[in-house]
Amino acid sequence: MLGSSPSQPDSRSQAHSASRSPRRPTSTRRDDRPTRPSRTARRRRKAAGVPAASPSPDDVGDADSFGRAVQFLGLADGDVDLAADCTGDTFPCTVLAPPPASTSFDYRDLGRITLPAKAAHSLLCYWFSPFLTVGYGNDGASPVVAHLNYTPTVTIENPFLDDPSLIDPTTGLPFGGSLLTGMTSSETFETPLDPGAHVTERTRDSAVCIAGLISKSTLVSTYGFTDDQARDFFKQPMTLRLNVSGSAQYVDFAALYFGWRIVGD
Repeated sequence: MLGSSPSQPDSRSQAHSASRSPRRPTSTRRDDRPTRPSRTARRRRKAAGVPAASPSPDDVGDADSFGRAVQFLGLADGDVDLAADCTGDTFPCTVLAPPPASTSFDYRDLGRITLPAKAAHSLLCYWFSPFLTVGYGNDGASPVVAHLNYTPTVTIENPFLDDPSLIDPTTGLPFGGSLLTGMTSSETFETPLDPGAHVTERTRDSAVCIAGLISKSTLVSTYGFTDDQARDFFKQPMTLRLNVSGSAQYVDFAALYFGWRIVGD
């Protein structure tokens, strides 16, 4: 007789036995081991634009905004016309004086942007895009140089500036609820004209801010605010109003359009 072969374990029994085998114990974290922020917490910090750590101003120039995301905060525009006759003009318009006299113009609140509280952390910056159509003319008997220049400024209204104890060092007076700040976007155009010459020029360009329209560091260094006061300034709602002033000479007409966008951190 052939000997009986050793019995083989049933495969289902093996699987059942394996399923009942104890799992490897889970290691526990030592109490003295530093814990990392949860992934959710890190995502929330990143979404809020909060950098992990800020370098010094000596390293990056503007440590307050370092690593923060750019926030689009609003768009406005404004128009200014210069003409021999402003009758029926629907835009702000200045009547040009006969040459060789120069004509000055100064317009406030051409466009405005109203921001809610805490719209930015420490910086308001701008994109400024002028589109200019200018006609120059010389009806005289001698060559001349025609001129056009403009300077944009911004009035910033903020409830924090209502405090009568806050003095504007640029005027020596209380702020009275607002401050006036400039933009590095002024332009001057000069066009030589022969006798009887009339030319039309169109220009289109853009400028962006560097140090900012207003910033926490500017409030401290220029306006004498403390760090806490500068932070409180950015916690308030604000209204920004665009102003443009300038002058023209030997100009037949001008249509000046100014596009203006505000961004912050």
